[in-house]
Amino acid sequence: MSSQISDYPIEAVGFARVAIDDVFWKPRIDTAVEITIPYDFEKCEETGRIDNFAKAGGLMAGAHQGIYFDDSDVFKVVEGAAYALQIAPNAELEAYLDALIDKFAAAQESDGYLYTARTIDPDNAPEPCGPERWSNLRINHELYNVGHMYEAAVAYFEATGSRKFLDIAIKNADLIDSVFGPDGRRDVPGHQEIEIGLIKLFRVTGEARYLRLARFFLDERGQSNGRDVYGHYCQDHAPATRQSEAVGHAVRAAYMYAGMTDIAAIAGDADYAAAVRALWDNVVGKKLALTGGIGARHEGEAFGEDYELPNLTAYNETCAAQANILWNQRMFLLTGEAKYIDVLERSLYNGFLSGVGMDGRSFYYVNPLACDGEYRFNRETSMARQPWYDCSCCPTNVVRLLPSLSGYVYARGEEALYVNLYAAGRADLTIGAAEASIRQRTNYPWDGKIEIDLTLAQPATFALRLRIPAFAQGQPLPSDLYRYLDESADASILKVDGEEVPLDIRDGYAESRREWQGTTRIELRLPLLIRRVSAHPAVSELAGAVALERGPLVYALEAADNGSGLRDYALQDAAPLHAEHAPDLLGGLTVIRGEALDASGHKTPIKAVPYYAWGHRDVGEMTVWLRRG
Repeated sequence: MSSQISDYPIEAVGFARVAIDDVFWKPRIDTAVEITIPYDFEKCEETGRIDNFAKAGGLMAGAHQGIYFDDSDVFKVVEGAAYALQIAPNAELEAYLDALIDKFAAAQESDGYLYTARTIDPDNAPEPCGPERWSNLRINHELYNVGHMYEAAVAYFEATGSRKFLDIAIKNADLIDSVFGPDGRRDVPGHQEIEIGLIKLFRVTGEARYLRLARFFLDERGQSNGRDVYGHYCQDHAPATRQSEAVGHAVRAAYMYAGMTDIAAIAGDADYAAAVRALWDNVVGKKLALTGGIGARHEGEAFGEDYELPNLTAYNETCAAQANILWNQRMFLLTGEAKYIDVLERSLYNGFLSGVGMDGRSFYYVNPLACDGEYRFNRETSMARQPWYDCSCCPTNVVRLLPSLSGYVYARGEEALYVNLYAAGRADLTIGAAEASIRQRTNYPWDGKIEIDLTLAQPATFALRLRIPAFAQGQPLPSDLYRYLDESADASILKVDGEEVPLDIRDGYAESRREWQGTTRIELRLPLLIRRVSAHPAVSELAGAVALERGPLVYALEAADNGSGLRDYALQDAAPLHAEHAPDLLGGLTVIRGEALDASGHKTPIKAVPYYAWGHRDVGEMTVWLRRG
């Protein structure tokens, strides 16, 4: 690895400096902080996940409970809780975390090793753990677990200033660094995640060894240096920089692609940059569900072949949507191109948000695009939202993203301020040497009117870049995987201090470069049209099918509004459709109403709700795609 260390050319404005106070996201963020985080900790206690640390530390007796990678669930909730502390101090929560970290410290072996499934009873560890340390990395999540620990430890350190958890993570990372490397053990984790965690440790400590180790685990993929490679399922079939097709387990893949993007930026590595661009092109051009979900197959929770995009049997794990968001954010920071935020937004509003119930206590592991009311997921859970899972990676993952969501709204580059997501709220930041504040007012995604007051303490010259979403430019995605039947688009309108200005769109952003001073009012109007969507002809399951979108939201029909037989409904191209806001439905949302033809060819009224809102009422049929009449 080159000794040169650089970084992303664009920096996200940290979530602690941005406050969202809109009617769409703020209730979901508040629910995550006030309900889901305590609920997840409660479930981790009930299921023995937390007791496992006490048992490993000799604080209580008993055998290991649960799955061998359950340590990671606890770490993920701690990370989310640490983000919550950065939003607002909470002495009770901080005391709870402090006591929990004491259990982590007790569970850590003297040389830094931390893996409760082995430490509790090394001679009788669960079979997937392998007979000794590092002996079954393809399966055992030994390195995956601690990757989540590193992320949580960094978040806790940034929230509290305490090194208590960070020192545990550093001790473990130092052990792993002493074992693995070009002159040591040459192997890779079957489930990627440690790479991201190591890079976060590198950032907070400045210790380049952690960056080198992260790169080692990526460079070593597909290399049979004294070991058997783990194949496509683990993205271990070829060197990372020679991979151009997304294959295997979707969460593992997207975590790896995020780590590869980090290396492309920090090491200035052109080969890694070219690889993640090629992989992104493959995903967005051939393997992305309309909802932004990834991972078509239940078997292996995996990507399918190109254009394999099923409906009823689609997997689209919630964790995979979250991983896709993490990856696309990094791709934007690397390139400054809005197309990556377009994909991020689609995944956020649809494929991710559908995975967590509005009550904060019910979840979807899998997010199909159709439901017949009977089909069951492979984890033997019904189509009803579930309070928990034996494998609860998804319920514990959502609390990492929602409290930190405001960190995706703004970014800054060299003499540029990016507005990526539209959500009412405030932000304080610096542009160059100038202090600035932003006040955004909008009812997005229900309304396309956005008002931004930009206030500078002293004059400064820079470019303000407002993302013009792909849907406002006449296409669902920055690829030909989907298209609007009506390709025309009402133009977006931009005003600065009441004066309309031409839209100068560069890399997906309307750019205004000037000397800014005092307070400037920026008004942007995005067209939120009801659009009919069709898929690429190569997507055989979607031949002759049509779906509905409005703004960033994909819509679905549910039996609760429309009765049964939904997948036999046909929507005629000329059938009128209109949007109607329903303030009392599921916290307030905009529905689409119109008429379709039922199986007998008779006209019947239809009502579509945003896809994220499905499954909150009676469990019955649902479909995103209709026959095109």
